[in-house]
Amino acid sequence: MHCSHPWRSAYIGLGSNLGNSRSLLREAWQGLGKHPDINLQALSSPYRTRPVGMESSHWFINAVGCLHTSRSPEVLLDLLLETEQQFGRIRWPKQEGYQDRTLDLDLLLYEDVIMENARLTLPHPALHERFFVLVPLAEIAGQKIHPFLKKTVTELLQELEVKEGKQGIEQTEW
Repeated sequence: MHCSHPWRSAYIGLGSNLGNSRSLLREAWQGLGKHPDINLQALSSPYRTRPVGMESSHWFINAVGCLHTSRSPEVLLDLLLETEQQFGRIRWPKQEGYQDRTLDLDLLLYEDVIMENARLTLPHPALHERFFVLVPLAEIAGQKIHPFLKKTVTELLQELEVKEGKQGIEQTEW
């Protein structure tokens, strides 16, 4: 008899700026739900956003999803990276900065876990600085408390808006 892990909530950031981004994000999200140790809970609207921290003429489609999983954070990260590869994501470790991509899946939050190692930092270290994460996350989990900053997602979004003004982000349809 083996000990099974309890189910945990995790929030995943989804992004794409190459190909048919809306379809890619939906397919990737549905693909994650086909795993027996994952139950999909909620997916935000898609948001069209300008590239951040990179030069590109390709705007992004971003969304955030909530899922329940019995996987540990590291094993869930492995699945996210595997899924990116299946959708044509190529990571160039020697290339500096961000690149255009067919699919980007980021583990944003895993329960209230705070951790940092060579592979994974939780919560995602840039979560509170990015409109393209906070806006869709606030749509599905505005009252979720950031485990390190001890503020709700909605509060973090309001603080970012005060600091930087409203950014180029528009809600679209699936």
